[in-house]
Amino acid sequence: MPARALDVDRLVRELGNWRTSSRSGPAYQGLADAIRLLIIDGVLPVGARLPSERTLAEALRVSRTTVTAAYNQLREDGYLHARRGARSTTALPVAPAARIEPAPAALSLAAAALSAPVAAVTEALAEATADMGAYLHGPGHELVGVSPLREAIAERYCERGLVTDPDQIMVTTGALHAIGLILTTYLQPGDRVLVEQPTYHGALSSISAIGAQAVPVALAEDGWDLDAVQAAIHQVSPSLAYLIPDNQNPTGMTMGFEDRQRLGRIVAETRTRTVIDETILDMWLDDPTPAPMAAAMTSRRDLVLTIGSMSKSFWGGLRVGWIRAERATIATIAALRPQVDLGTAVLEQYAAARLLARRDEVLPERREILRKRRAFLLELLATHLPDWEPGPGAGGISLWVRLPAPMSTALSAAASRMGLDLPPGPRFGVDGSLERFVRIPYALPEDQLAEAIELLARAWHAVTGSATPEPTTVVV
Repeated sequence: MPARALDVDRLVRELGNWRTSSRSGPAYQGLADAIRLLIIDGVLPVGARLPSERTLAEALRVSRTTVTAAYNQLREDGYLHARRGARSTTALPVAPAARIEPAPAALSLAAAALSAPVAAVTEALAEATADMGAYLHGPGHELVGVSPLREAIAERYCERGLVTDPDQIMVTTGALHAIGLILTTYLQPGDRVLVEQPTYHGALSSISAIGAQAVPVALAEDGWDLDAVQAAIHQVSPSLAYLIPDNQNPTGMTMGFEDRQRLGRIVAETRTRTVIDETILDMWLDDPTPAPMAAAMTSRRDLVLTIGSMSKSFWGGLRVGWIRAERATIATIAALRPQVDLGTAVLEQYAAARLLARRDEVLPERREILRKRRAFLLELLATHLPDWEPGPGAGGISLWVRLPAPMSTALSAAASRMGLDLPPGPRFGVDGSLERFVRIPYALPEDQLAEAIELLARAWHAVTGSATPEPTTVVV
């Protein structure tokens, strides 16, 4: 695949006031540092072509010598690759993999999911046992799912402004299974998939496993850069796009309705089949999420496949998800599904239908739990790690936090040695970027969350060599 060309106006915009970092040194060093951080943070994708030295110098209103020296510094440091007769492309230095020792304990910040609402799930399973009696006289194979659950899912889409019939729903064994079915149906090895950066690491693994290539478009500080999305689609012509516009994992940001309308126009005009992941839809904490992406489109809704799941809203142990798409799309996936499996467990589907009927009773309580734990986590970070910068995301189940230095992988290794499981930032991106970020879920109970952040602070001070602050008692 040819390297993506970086638009000079966009690069200048992302560089911002880069001169502030060169006040104590030469201008070229400040420019090199600014570009390096954009590469580390995944704002500039690895393998993209930088503007020519002359073009960037004119856009920044600096001498060409300054840009040449900055590019040379970046090449020496391993952040640019140069080929004779071609523009330099962005890169990340090759470093030996950190050796992670087995953790002596099992405290984890890896899973962004609440435990089950015990009473509601227990009752739903008991009721489901009685509901499924008629199915016991058949083979139990349901390629698209049992009718009561598909009807319940379709009804909910209708309530949210997207008219849906039950035959536009396929029930899957979780959201990741839904992603896998879609990728298997529509991709071949070598195909390209447009993704946000950062994004859900499970989707990135699935894209890689099928032999496709994820093409990242960095999220802006306050949301989606739709100009960059449109430019990337035109440049790389992806076979598929995978986006999370609701309580985005890991940033917690939600795309506004006007941006959904514009994104819908981009999808329609470029005819890009797009997967919209609504797995964390219900976990809004401040403002309800807008209508579904497909509802914002005036044409070519057939290009949009929407994924949902019971895992975040109710309980991951149910392993129930779904795909909402046009009838022809569902039929196409169903024709290929027997190559993968013969359907989702019937008992869990009936339980899911019962839980969806009780969503107005269950979900507000779960959102309130998350609000309190998010506030508690922010307090913990302000106390133990005041230099860390939580992102502006207002929903979901985790904070996307910027570190003072690009040491996410080293931090993860140190935390593991202390008994804390914390995925490094690069796991949520492409090509090893995002070393200045970590995702910190607030799904754990307060006492476990407090212990986890204390361990995380110790790990951070171990890798940075800074002094550990005096312990502070946090009231749980």
